Amino acid sequence: MGISSSVSADGSELTILIQGRFDFSAHQDFRRSYESLDIRPRSFAVDLRETTYLDSSALGMLLLLRDFAGGESSTVRIVNCNPDVKKILTISNFEQLFAIR
Repeated sequence: MGISSSVSADGSELTILIQGRFDFSAHQDFRRSYESLDIRPRSFAVDLRETTYLDSSALGMLLLLRDFAGGESSTVRIVNCNPDVKKILTISNFEQLFAIR
């Protein structure tokens, strides 16, 4: 399991890549990936292309990121979901809160 992040060249978007299991053990690393920045990106992308599992604590972490980014006025995308992960997000009605691709 690993979490890495990168900021776009113009500093407008932060991409957070989740590798392996996205569960409570990732909590500190996930929060650190966006809270420790010197800049404040306007948008966020959570890349789940290498995520094999996601649980309810991961859903909570995504909600914390959304709040950090500005709540309803935020731009947070969840991208590159495999079918199993996308099913969990859909069942949880996260498509109403996030742009999921």
